[in-house]
Amino acid sequence: MAKVIMIQGTMSNAGKSLLTAGLCRIFKQDGHCAAPFKSQNMALNSYITSEGLEMGRAQVVQAEAAGIEPMVCMNPILLKPTNHTGSQVIVNGEVLGNMSAREYFAYKKQLIPHIKRAFRKLEGLADIIVIEGAGSPAEINLKENDIVNMGLAEMVDAPVLLVGDIDRGGVFAQLLGTLMLLEEQEKERVKGLVINKFRGDKSILDPGIEMLQERGGIPVAGVVPYMEISLEDEDSLTERFGCRQEGLIDIAVIRYPRISNFTDFNVFSRIPDVSVRYVTRVEELRHPDLIFLPGTKNTMGDLKWLRQNGLEAAVKKNGERIPIFGICGGYQMLGSRIQDPDGVEEGGSIRGMEMLPVTTRLWRDKERCQRSGTVHELGGVLQALSGRPFRGYEIHMGRTEPDSGEGAAGGETGPAVVCDGRNVYGTYIHGLFDYGDMAEAVADALAQRKGVRLDGDRTEDYQSFKEKQYDKLADTLRKYLDMERIYGMLREARLE
Repeated sequence: MAKVIMIQGTMSNAGKSLLTAGLCRIFKQDGHCAAPFKSQNMALNSYITSEGLEMGRAQVVQAEAAGIEPMVCMNPILLKPTNHTGSQVIVNGEVLGNMSAREYFAYKKQLIPHIKRAFRKLEGLADIIVIEGAGSPAEINLKENDIVNMGLAEMVDAPVLLVGDIDRGGVFAQLLGTLMLLEEQEKERVKGLVINKFRGDKSILDPGIEMLQERGGIPVAGVVPYMEISLEDEDSLTERFGCRQEGLIDIAVIRYPRISNFTDFNVFSRIPDVSVRYVTRVEELRHPDLIFLPGTKNTMGDLKWLRQNGLEAAVKKNGERIPIFGICGGYQMLGSRIQDPDGVEEGGSIRGMEMLPVTTRLWRDKERCQRSGTVHELGGVLQALSGRPFRGYEIHMGRTEPDSGEGAAGGETGPAVVCDGRNVYGTYIHGLFDYGDMAEAVADALAQRKGVRLDGDRTEDYQSFKEKQYDKLADTLRKYLDMERIYGMLREARLE
């Protein structure tokens, strides 16, 4: 059996995902075959594996850190919120259906066999499995039939590192309160506490650490500093949405309520003099050089939101002078019409933004595939993308066809990027700009149009950049975590 260790947190965004990725990297560096596992993830950022199956991007990042190919067994259950009270439920990479929170709570116990099978498959591939929990194990209203925190730890007999976030305050109350709400047998699984995102002089923290260990009866396995690491974030709690500063080249991303796969734009943030701002109101838009309409879990609902708050009109007005680029749901919005005869989203039909001559019909079957090839001939400001090789993946409900009825208008059988001949572009391909120098080509084209010059020192591709970030993360964790204690937890795990 593989050795296991589980990272649980006192709350969402305590740092579980990052610590899981960092430990995966450390174990890889130390010569082990490590793999991440999260039984249930709730996220709108997802990925399509080489098998054509859908999984959460957090586990993709962790797999990259471990140096292995992402596989759906690393995340057997993915919940993609469709509204405030319901989600699309994806099991083993395929859509099971939409459920309300209450329906899913009653149903989830039936998914335990799927979780166990996925974990067993992963055991056959790795000698160390780093498991990430979700939210907090002390959510007493959710503990019945838990499949992602202490319920999973018991299922696979995993020791637990409990992580608290000091940056948001009250870390001692977080950790001690969580321990107090655990059952005795659950508390016994917690072998170490971690204080995460610390800023300042640790000596001032030491008296609190002593009292924490005294009252909690569990050793502190590390105080990890706040890290400036540029890796992909989970959904709504990302700090990227807070960026307001404009760079020499300014890119605006429309942040509608159900935005998905905003990781498509991370690559631009590493280019010197380029800013990526997420916009929710007309007054925030200002004067960008490019506007992206990103993916969404509800194209029709978010198009109505754009229309109601005035952003649709603002985007169309900007389209007279700058490029507008829609990805996935954003591409569907740019068309003439979106039809939903089967009630996949909201039913009926809605007028699109009428910026591209295409029509989308939503289908119940989800398109899932990886794609690679060469970008067709494009016009407008971004014509420099023409002929460039690309690699990415498609994940969408619906098929888009040209209004003329001739050929295909994107999607698995159509061109990678559709253009109106001027400056409106659409694609179904996520990760399009991550490959090669696609992002740099966009930035350079915008700079040339604006008559400015960007920093020319950009020899490193995005994948190499990410590899350095994983190493930086691992180096930091080695310095501030008690790795001897963590390896001791592994040695004691699953001794039978």
